[in-house]
Amino acid sequence: MPIIIDRLVRSRRKTVALIVRGDGALEVRAPQRMAERSIREFVDAHTDWIIKTQAKARLSAPPAPKQFIEGETFLLLGKSYPLTIVSRQRPALTFDGKTFRLAKSALPKAREAFVRWYKAQAALVISMRLPALAAKYNFTYQKIRISSARTRWGSCSSKGTISFTWRLVMAPPEVVDYVVVHELVHTKIKNHSKTFWARVGELMPAYKTHVRWLKQNGKTLTL
Repeated sequence: MPIIIDRLVRSRRKTVALIVRGDGALEVRAPQRMAERSIREFVDAHTDWIIKTQAKARLSAPPAPKQFIEGETFLLLGKSYPLTIVSRQRPALTFDGKTFRLAKSALPKAREAFVRWYKAQAALVISMRLPALAAKYNFTYQKIRISSARTRWGSCSSKGTISFTWRLVMAPPEVVDYVVVHELVHTKIKNHSKTFWARVGELMPAYKTHVRWLKQNGKTLTL
């Protein structure tokens, strides 16, 4: 099956250029008078490169925003659960361990309802895992804070307050534990030096697997 050219741009240029956009769309830039057959031959000759580059682009592209519709799935601790829209209920959003239920009247503010719910769940999960891991590995901290950070999974202040984004509760439990350990180590080592990573590795030998998981899947932990 031939590669689809999503956009063809002709100009006074003398060479052909292939550009793969963030969403995987292929743009071809070609000389003004170059025959379409020649353009097609050029594209076909670079099929392998185009396919690989498009695959990478689509993997790294941010997911489409949630629509909050019947059957749509939402993550919790690494597992996906479906959403059911119900006629009425209080509170507006509930979860029974298998299904999310959202009141129809809450649809206009569905995202806000989910954010509140995820923040509460993150506080619950972190309030159990942080003290447990701190005690296990002999760390101390001052406070726990749940944030809405988009670029950090966690952070540790100079005063010992450890913050975690609510999005983290969407990740698998072992990934949550990795981020918790990462921030606990920061209470003693305030940088990402070799010493820091060596200490993380001592406490969690498989940490690189969790770092890789976050790099590959982090963009999906969102609404």
